[in-house]
Amino acid sequence: MARVVQALDALVERQKLTAAERDAASARLTARSDIEALRDCDFVIEATPENEALKLDLFARLSDVTRPQAILASNTSSISITKLGAATRRPEQVIGMHFMNPVPVMKLVEVVRGLPTDDATYETTVALARRFGKTTIAARDIPGFIVNRVLIPLLNEACFALFERLGTVEDIDTGVKLGLNHPMGPLELADLIGLDTCLAIAEVLHEELGDDKYRPCPLLRQHVAAGWVGRKSGRGFYRYDEKGRRL
Repeated sequence: MARVVQALDALVERQKLTAAERDAASARLTARSDIEALRDCDFVIEATPENEALKLDLFARLSDVTRPQAILASNTSSISITKLGAATRRPEQVIGMHFMNPVPVMKLVEVVRGLPTDDATYETTVALARRFGKTTIAARDIPGFIVNRVLIPLLNEACFALFERLGTVEDIDTGVKLGLNHPMGPLELADLIGLDTCLAIAEVLHEELGDDKYRPCPLLRQHVAAGWVGRKSGRGFYRYDEKGRRL
């Protein structure tokens, strides 16, 4: 809860949210540590780390705990929705609901149907996303879906550019921002997403699609091994203070 409030405070400081919106969002939150608290929920959105074994175990448990008509959605960036659904007793009610980061600011949600996902589950998920004020796009259940299928190779190639000393971190980010009119450089964006998450997605793309163009950069692996995973750890390609601001 403290991390959520800190993130909301940072958005207020950057004038992405008003203080009233922050307070209203905080008031709607309830933190519980037991999965039994989800027993009466109609719609559950999973947002655990990008670890397939962890998600499969959680979806199997959710299938046992929640009411039979509940929809089980995953915020996964790359893992198969069909596979997650197969871990449950209701694969037709399992769907991908991939929010962009940071969620309070970004307007897009990718809605991903697994092979058995039924129309009612899809329509309910789209309607819920729109109630959140989001724009939805429909993506096939193929590794990376749409956004990360395009984004992760870009971030990974920026890592290779740094690894091969084509430029400094700042030069690479400035080049992409000004040369391609992106609001944020790829290395800064990777820090925001989390280098561990970027690596996990790249590994899924490489393994599932079998194409070497998705192979993770050795420098990305080194940063993750060192624990330099971005803003959340205080260091990635840049350094950050305790509030996640670049030093």
